[in-house]
Amino acid sequence: MNVRYQAAPMEVIIPVAQGVNLKIADRLKEQADYATSCLPKGLLLVSDGMELAEEAVGFGFPVVKCGLQTVFPGGIELAVEQHGSIWSVQAVFTLDLVEKIHRPGIGSIKSGLVYGLKNSFAALIRHISPLRGLLTGVSGGLRRVFGWETTYEYAGFHATIKMIYTIHAETGKVNVEVDMTGLPGSITEVVVMNEQGARTFDRYLDSSGVSLQGKEIDCWDEVTAEEACFISTTRQVTFKLWQVKGARLFRGRELVNSRLAWAGFGYSFPPSIQRFIYELKIERQP
Repeated sequence: MNVRYQAAPMEVIIPVAQGVNLKIADRLKEQADYATSCLPKGLLLVSDGMELAEEAVGFGFPVVKCGLQTVFPGGIELAVEQHGSIWSVQAVFTLDLVEKIHRPGIGSIKSGLVYGLKNSFAALIRHISPLRGLLTGVSGGLRRVFGWETTYEYAGFHATIKMIYTIHAETGKVNVEVDMTGLPGSITEVVVMNEQGARTFDRYLDSSGVSLQGKEIDCWDEVTAEEACFISTTRQVTFKLWQVKGARLFRGRELVNSRLAWAGFGYSFPPSIQRFIYELKIERQP
């Protein structure tokens, strides 16, 4: 048995299929193209030495909502154990950042009204499918006209969520346990994201027969099938999830220039659950 606890910057790489690894680190190299580069990540896929995350936040990445406001992790602490081909990674995320609108040379917009409208706008885009194209175009237009960029700043409070990833290197199975004990009462929803890069993962399939390619995959739709997966047609890599009682499963994909580039799933559930468990499967296609 090998045990490693965080005492210095840590990066863990775990094989899960031929030429495919999972990576998690407590320090990441920032990529200027993406606002999310400043956030700690969940488990990231690496295929033949190439990281596949792009703008995505990885597998098993927790966020919480307080009404319409979303709070993101700003820090992570890792502890790792290995028992033969089975790895256990404990990641304690500190959620203390909110998304802000930043204009170079001026700084972040402070108006609460602006963020109220922004959050309402995002909710409409996700929940009203016929308006998505129009609203996304308006949002992109405003960003170009005013030079707006996305940044993350301190939320004014923090919460912690412990994620335990159990990775079976020989089978590509990943069991994820979410420990939400002690979350503040102001939190109304927990979402655990499972996503990788949109340029790489361009096909969606599920057990009900739905098959979508590229732009056919919308930004946020509920999955009703028992199991669903995203496929990389270029890398021949697949990741699959299943329905879990007590949660809603959503799929999405967004590819907007160099600003958005993610594809994957999100489990949404109330914080009262306190302990949530699901399974992820990673496969390399022949």
